[in-house]
Amino acid sequence: MPRRSEENTGARIARHRKIRHLTQRELADLSHVSYSTLTKVEQGHLPASPSVIGALARALSITVADLQGQPYLDELRQDQLDALINPIREALNIYDLGADPEVTPRPFDDLETHAEELCALVRATNIKQVAAELPALLHEATTAAHLSSSDRGWRLLASVYRTAYDVTSKLGYPDLCTVALDRLDWAAQRASDPLLGGMRQYLRALAYLRASDYETGKKLVGLGMGTLELGAPGRVRDVLTGQLHLGAAVLAGRDKNKDLARTHLAEADRIAKRTGPAEKVHWLSFGPTNVGVHRVSVLAELDQYSEAVDQAKELVIPDGWPPSRLAHHHAEVARAQMWTGRTDDAFKSLVKARVLAPQQTRYHPTVRETYVGLDAARRQLPNSFSNFGSWLGV
Repeated sequence: MPRRSEENTGARIARHRKIRHLTQRELADLSHVSYSTLTKVEQGHLPASPSVIGALARALSITVADLQGQPYLDELRQDQLDALINPIREALNIYDLGADPEVTPRPFDDLETHAEELCALVRATNIKQVAAELPALLHEATTAAHLSSSDRGWRLLASVYRTAYDVTSKLGYPDLCTVALDRLDWAAQRASDPLLGGMRQYLRALAYLRASDYETGKKLVGLGMGTLELGAPGRVRDVLTGQLHLGAAVLAGRDKNKDLARTHLAEADRIAKRTGPAEKVHWLSFGPTNVGVHRVSVLAELDQYSEAVDQAKELVIPDGWPPSRLAHHHAEVARAQMWTGRTDDAFKSLVKARVLAPQQTRYHPTVRETYVGLDAARRQLPNSFSNFGSWLGV
């Protein structure tokens, strides 16, 4: 069996606690995490849930990414993805320098087609190809927008910034996610497009969810709703509004507010019945299926794991649903199955996520924490379980 890495979340918590000269009891009191949970997490006997990681990060005055170990640099180097990050960073930094005289952009039709292709590739989880093509498209779209100064040009650039957010978030670079979202807002304002602005607040709320800052996330949802009201009524606005309700439901679930989470889910469900499947509206995967998937996620966030597993069994996922979203769903189901003692089923769900979206799954913190939990509680799992851990790097 391969040697398990010492660089896991529990070990990082212990290291940062000692840097702060805190005992386990003191950190438990500061974070309002039970002493028993903290000791088991540090010893690797219990996986750290997102809410526990968030509470401990706040108490230690560090980021959630610090405790999760993101970005996972060793794996990024193995996959030859680390070298693709700096060109994206550089392309995000030239947003306000005007047109580059050394860049001759293609016609808008071609640029928009390329931007849509990258969005589709993200949903197909081909992150490496997107990361490789993104910097050049960012440079080209930036120059095109400055040369035309048209709403169309700024909308195009905002779309490419959205893809930069997708890539950097999936690879575990929260700092670049924030930069990409700021650039999206900058372009959306120049396009005079409140719908893009509302979507940006939704994505920003997700970033705060990942950082376990639920109050700020909820405020951003409110701002997003207000921004969308300035946009033209219609299906696009409905889809974005519904997606904001889904984001708000997960935030409320993570914050253990069951009634608020259910209220947002009910409103999203009402909107989804009107819009129907809308997977390609800003590539948000909104629709009845996404509402069902988020219902599973909310139950898991509320620690109602048995109910989450039961709800997942009732879901009928249509053929062709975005692999990126479906893989994320399988990862969340695996976590719920692991917490209910269904270790075999949990591992099978992790494998499903890997088959659908290997690059995304490899860099998914929930997958790693679930694997650690399975490793601590496993009974008789197949030999492929250890191979999966070697692939993850845990």
